[in-house]
Amino acid sequence: MRRLTVILLCCSFSGFAQDDLMSLLNDEEGSQEVEATFKSTRLISGQTTEMRTAGILDFVISHRFGTINQGIEQFYGLDDSQIRLGLDYGITDRFNVGIGRSSFQKIVDGSLKYKILIQQTGEKSIPVSLVAFTSLAIKTGEGAFTDPTADHPFSDRLYSTFQLLASRKMNTNLSLQFMPTFMHRNLVPSNEYPNDVIALGVGGRYKISKRVAINAEWFPQVTEKGPEIYDALSFGVDIETGGHVFQIHITNSRSMIEQGFISETTGNWGDRDIHLGFNISRVFDLSPKK
Repeated sequence: MRRLTVILLCCSFSGFAQDDLMSLLNDEEGSQEVEATFKSTRLISGQTTEMRTAGILDFVISHRFGTINQGIEQFYGLDDSQIRLGLDYGITDRFNVGIGRSSFQKIVDGSLKYKILIQQTGEKSIPVSLVAFTSLAIKTGEGAFTDPTADHPFSDRLYSTFQLLASRKMNTNLSLQFMPTFMHRNLVPSNEYPNDVIALGVGGRYKISKRVAINAEWFPQVTEKGPEIYDALSFGVDIETGGHVFQIHITNSRSMIEQGFISETTGNWGDRDIHLGFNISRVFDLSPKK
């Protein structure tokens, strides 16, 4: 926790300096910020460099069904489902906070997200958008421990994630993103599983119409995965319908937060351990009216 606090304070102080720098750059004649790199703050399961502006509340409903290889008896996974309810709020245009609760493993999570750079064209061009993201997850269910009867301190339930998201809108239709990730788990099932996980996430979006885009994301782990753990690989479609964005996807991961889908994915695409899922994002403007 002490390490997390130090990192967040450093991001905050550097953020003020970046705000001053960016305001100067935006004043330069001929410079223009690149907008709408992605349709949503989430690519599929993971975050994007998109932010909620000041005063905007984003209510996100995420759903994952069971695996399609369960067959007709479980209606190809549709009889088995998990849900996450999340709220993301724009404190400023560059700083967002979030909180959520998942039925999967009964996890409560909180997050901070700060935009360091915005892609910009013109005389003072900036080639990428850069965002720092951190989250803290708490497993509240008894399934958090291999042996629920053992005497564990509360800290054993904690999982922290740190990401640096770098995106570039290549042209009107194509956007790409790089997502290096560091994750720490205070407790793991056995010595075969690492406490620290490093992954090099990559993803992208291709716009096929004014309101529809296709997405993909992959989180290959650099560190040892542990037994029966696989890299999360997902594909999806974004549909923008006025006040909200509907995202439908297929993935080998059941978890809907970084702690789960990056380090604890047990689904194997080769065995058809594939989950159908969706995200629905609805925004509300809570900013003071002038």
